[in-house]
Amino acid sequence: MKAVTRNIIYLATLSILNTAVADDEEVIELESIEVISVSPLQGSGVEINKIPSLVQTATAEDLEKSQSLSLADYMNDHLGSVHINEAQNNPLQPDVYYRGFVASPLLGLPQGLSVYVNGVRFNEPFGDTVNWDLIPEGAIDSIALYSGSNPMYGLNSLGGALSLQTKTGFTAEGHQLEVYGGSWDRHSEELTSGWNNGTFGYFIDLRNFGEQGWRDHSRTTAKQVFGTLSWENERASLDLTLAANDNKMKGNGANPIQLLEQQPKAVFTYPDQTITRMFFAELSGAFDLTDEINLSANAYFRQNRIRSFNGDDSDFDGCTGVNAGFMCETEEGDEVLLEDINGNQITDTDAVNGASNNTSQTYMRSRGGTIQSAFSNDLFGYENNFVFGASYDYANVHFESDTELAQLLSDRGTKSSGILLQEGRVRLNTNTESYSFFFSDYFSVTDALTIMFSGRYNHTSLTMKNQFIDGEDKLSGHHSFDRFNPAVGLTYQFGQPLTVYGSYSESSRVPTPMELSCADENDPCKLPNAFVADPPLAQVVAKTWEAGFRGDLTEFMPKGDLKWNLGFFHTTNHSDIIFNRGGDSISEGFFSNIGQTRRYGIEAGLSAHYPQLFSEIDDWHFSTNYTYLNAQFMDGFTIQNPIDNTLASQVERGDRIPSLPEHIFKASLGVDLWQRWSIALNTLYSGDQFFRGDEANETSRLGGYWVFNTKTEIKITENLTVFGSINNIFDRKYKTFGVYGDASEVLGDSFDNGQFVSPAAPRAGWIGVRLSI
Repeated sequence: MKAVTRNIIYLATLSILNTAVADDEEVIELESIEVISVSPLQGSGVEINKIPSLVQTATAEDLEKSQSLSLADYMNDHLGSVHINEAQNNPLQPDVYYRGFVASPLLGLPQGLSVYVNGVRFNEPFGDTVNWDLIPEGAIDSIALYSGSNPMYGLNSLGGALSLQTKTGFTAEGHQLEVYGGSWDRHSEELTSGWNNGTFGYFIDLRNFGEQGWRDHSRTTAKQVFGTLSWENERASLDLTLAANDNKMKGNGANPIQLLEQQPKAVFTYPDQTITRMFFAELSGAFDLTDEINLSANAYFRQNRIRSFNGDDSDFDGCTGVNAGFMCETEEGDEVLLEDINGNQITDTDAVNGASNNTSQTYMRSRGGTIQSAFSNDLFGYENNFVFGASYDYANVHFESDTELAQLLSDRGTKSSGILLQEGRVRLNTNTESYSFFFSDYFSVTDALTIMFSGRYNHTSLTMKNQFIDGEDKLSGHHSFDRFNPAVGLTYQFGQPLTVYGSYSESSRVPTPMELSCADENDPCKLPNAFVADPPLAQVVAKTWEAGFRGDLTEFMPKGDLKWNLGFFHTTNHSDIIFNRGGDSISEGFFSNIGQTRRYGIEAGLSAHYPQLFSEIDDWHFSTNYTYLNAQFMDGFTIQNPIDNTLASQVERGDRIPSLPEHIFKASLGVDLWQRWSIALNTLYSGDQFFRGDEANETSRLGGYWVFNTKTEIKITENLTVFGSINNIFDRKYKTFGVYGDASEVLGDSFDNGQFVSPAAPRAGWIGVRLSI
């Protein structure tokens, strides 16, 4: 029971037999089998070689040895087909892409990955966003990244699903204090403690993180606490998990490329701050009804409060002609007088000219639960693993945003005026109710051939209520979405060296409340603040084919191990949703279904462990991943020109989707010496990409880049370890993200090429100590 329900990934060791031969005792070690869950909730373990798609896994030990800043940082360095865009330019707020699908904290991006923590969906209910800063890496026991449109993982699993299992007192015994610091005044202090007496246990993780950031005005702090109380016996287990955080992150986003060339650390406008405060509680349990039947369930409550303050340039200016002396906005070439929230016209003064402060607050409360049964009974004399279950989620959200006129200071900071615009005020309540029923079956026709089929029915009901009605109420509405998503696949094992797999799967995502609030092409909104109308959008359906080979060549190695994989994937999104720019400002637009998009490619991976390669003191590790990704629009549509908003651009079939590199390569080489000193070097290549906003592929691309990092760790004693790392060893100047904007109104007409980029951090290093008891 303990091995089955405690981890996403665990090694089900068949046995170690001791047999006596004459007077000597011979130890025969049988192979270990890696077993992985086939649903977000634990208790449904299947041998990983029987999964008809690619699954990448990592353990708490892998995360610790990587010295990564966050889970997203680890995935970017070590997992195949994953890359990061630093659109926010904050280390805790990356856009994480997998196979061309994104999980991001930014409202407005088409979220195509689902994330689960202990079986609880972690995508936010308002925009399906993922706030990576809420997940403390030190509390993670194991991760599994599932490829394809896996219906078992519910909504948003268009390109993949990430499932995390956290530590308990039974999986992470011991006490540890880790402290490190270095470049940009970055520091981290983390205390973990785990204990059990065989029946009761606890685990707690306390972390404090802070840095000034390498760019101006970029200070970030994060305070996180995570804890679990556990009980278990031979047939049952129960875990109560509690977590909270208070994070304040300043990410000043992309810079005009010409400004970056002159002042590498500068920001365009500031401040840009996001504050997240989450409370999370979950009660989960599992019970073995028999040796073949397991029942598991969870119930949760999650509250997240997100506040943002963005100091930006202004789309407003002083009126001319008969309205001179007041503030106006230009709409379709005509000046329109601005009014404050009390309906008064606004006088044109320095205090309201040149800048605006866009603020938002999102209060989200969600609750729900899942129950499932897992059966491992033989069927007609053949091995069979069957899972079925149901889940329910309910979320209520209050979203509010305002636009405040402000003064632009000489250093491009903003000074508040206290005058809020009537047209920029949004007060919106949403209620989202979802329930689903799911099943999967793995039927082993022979010891080598396994057939899988699964499915999930999802129903989502979404109600939107406008709380600030100025004229016609076009924002309130009710929407319902239903769909059954199937999957089928098979694997055939030619022994350990070779497994062949293939599958077809479907998943879907429903339009988010934010997308539905901004879907009228005749009434564009300013992303992500000003929502104005609520026309219907169709849900996005992803259909994935994938096939490949994988194997374990360890038996051919004189010592150590060698694993490999090679595969092809092909995903088509039907009725895909994008933000279609339109209006008088480059930040204005609307969400729309634009037909089909396609992402296909090839993945290859290799990992090797070879002890005592050159001498008795060395232990070598090597891994590499390569991805070819072709992401295209399959239907044409018209979009605003990225440089001149008075012109239109035509997106053609075959145009590449922006922000996605065509080639991704990763490699890591490490050695452990004397079982005390480890050194590792890793490299990453990300290919060129089109700027976000250039869906028609009319302008130059953002160049690709290589980056090299290194780390080391010395075990001074059994309880004391010193470690350090250097990122960007060769101090390469490169960019991870590009978008189109307008800098000329703030910086002058010489800054008129419209290209904004997010620069990567320069060379930096950190050193720390780890004390374990």
